[in-house]
Amino acid sequence: MSTAERVTSRDERIARGRAARAEIRRRDHGEWEPAADRADPIELLERQGRDRIAELLPLRYERMSASPFTFFRGSAAVMAADLARTPVSGERVQLCGDAHLANFGGFGAPDRTIVFDLNDFDETLPGPWEWDVKRLAASIVLAARDRGFDSDEQAAAVHAAVGAYRRAIRDFAGQSHLDVWYARLNADSVIEEWRSRVPRAQMRTFERNVEKARSKTSMKAVARLTERVDGELRIAADPPLIVPIEDELPEGAGTGPEIEQLVRGILSGYAASLTGATRRLLERYHYVHAARKVVGVGSVGTRAWIALLIGDDERDPLFLQLKEANASVVEPFAGASRFNRHGRRVVEGQWLMQAASDICLGWVSVDDPDGNRRDFYVRQLWDWKRSADLERIVPAGLSAYGQMCGWTLARAHARSGDALAIGAYLGGGDAFERAIARFAATYSDQTERDHAALVAHLAAPVRQ
Repeated sequence: MSTAERVTSRDERIARGRAARAEIRRRDHGEWEPAADRADPIELLERQGRDRIAELLPLRYERMSASPFTFFRGSAAVMAADLARTPVSGERVQLCGDAHLANFGGFGAPDRTIVFDLNDFDETLPGPWEWDVKRLAASIVLAARDRGFDSDEQAAAVHAAVGAYRRAIRDFAGQSHLDVWYARLNADSVIEEWRSRVPRAQMRTFERNVEKARSKTSMKAVARLTERVDGELRIAADPPLIVPIEDELPEGAGTGPEIEQLVRGILSGYAASLTGATRRLLERYHYVHAARKVVGVGSVGTRAWIALLIGDDERDPLFLQLKEANASVVEPFAGASRFNRHGRRVVEGQWLMQAASDICLGWVSVDDPDGNRRDFYVRQLWDWKRSADLERIVPAGLSAYGQMCGWTLARAHARSGDALAIGAYLGGGDAFERAIARFAATYSDQTERDHAALVAHLAAPVRQ
C-alpha cells in the first residue's frame, strides 16, 4: 500500500465519522423516553435469577433496593434493553458492557505499579461505543444524587467525564497503535496531575487509598478470611456471604464434596488458558481450601468461589477467585460472542480493553454436579485492588474521578475501535457532552422509578 493510499484511508475514516452526524446528530443522543412496550424491569431481573443460587437472590434484591445507584449497579440487563433503542453512530468497539463508576479502580500491574482501569468485564462484548459512555454518564448522576449534589453539580460531573472521553479519543486517533496500546493511567501520575486541581482533603483520601491498595494482597486476605482448624488454615465461615466448601450447599447446588471436586477441576483445567510461564508459577502452589463467596451487586447469586493455595509454606499464599461467566446482557442486542465459552469471552475482552491485566487471569469450562456445562474465569482475589470511596466524594472530586474514567474508557475503546472515525464524529466542540448530560439526567429519573418499583415489589405480600 502506498503512502497516498494510507492517507486516503485515514481521510475516508474521518469523513465517515463526520458523515454519520447527518444520520445521527450528536444532540440526538440526549433524548430518552421509555418505549411503550418497554420490558418490565422486575421481570428482567427475575429472569436473570432463574439460573442463580436461589438462596442468594433475596440478598441480591436487598443490595439493589438500598438506593437507585445500587439498583443501577445490579440492573445492567435493564439498561442494555433500553440502550438498544437509542441512536448510535455506527462505530463498534469492545464494550465493557457495564461501565459504571464502581467498575473502575486501581490494581497492581505485573510491573508492580498501581494502575487505574476498568475492572469488571462480565458483560464485555463488541457493540456501539455510545452504550458504555451512556452507562458511565448515568452512573455519575446517580452517584451524585446519592451524595445530595444539585442538578448543576450533576451535569458538571457528566460534562467533565464525557468531555475527557471525547478529547482522549481524538488524541488517541493521532497516535500510533503501539502508543495507544502502551497508554495507561498510573496512580503516581494521577496524584501528580490532580494535586493542585482537587480539594486537599479529597486528594489525601486518594493517596490513602493508594497506600491501602498496596497492602491488599493474598497475605492480607489470609489474615482477614481464614482461621486455623486442627492446626491447618481454613477459610472462615460467614454465611451467607462465605460458605466453606465442606458445608452442604442448598438443593440443586450439590454437596460439599461434589463442589470441591468442581473447584479442583476448575483450578486444574484453567491452567491450559495461561501462558507457559504463568503455568510454571501456578505449579509451585498447592490447593488447601475453598469457599463460596458472594461478590458485588449484580453478580450475587452466580456461582463464585475463592480458593486458597499455598507455596513453600504459609508465608507464600495465593488466593484466587473462580467466578461463573454467563451470556452477556448485551448479547441479545449487539450479537453473539465469537467465543463459544463465556469465560473466554470475559478474559479476551479484559485483555483487549485493559492496559495491564492480572497474570493469573484465565478461563475454563467444566461440568457441575448436575451435569450442566458451566463457564468460569479465574483471577487473583486481591491484587492491590482498590475502588473510589463514592460515599464520601465531593463535587470537585467526582468531576476529577469522572475525567479519569472517561479517559480510561476512551483508551479501552481506542484499542479495538476506530478512534479516527469516533473522534471525527464527536468533533472539537461540546455538543456531545451536553447531549449526554441530558440523557444521563433523564435516564437517572427512569432508574429511580425502576428502583421504587423494586422496593414496592419486595414490600408486597407474597401471594399463595
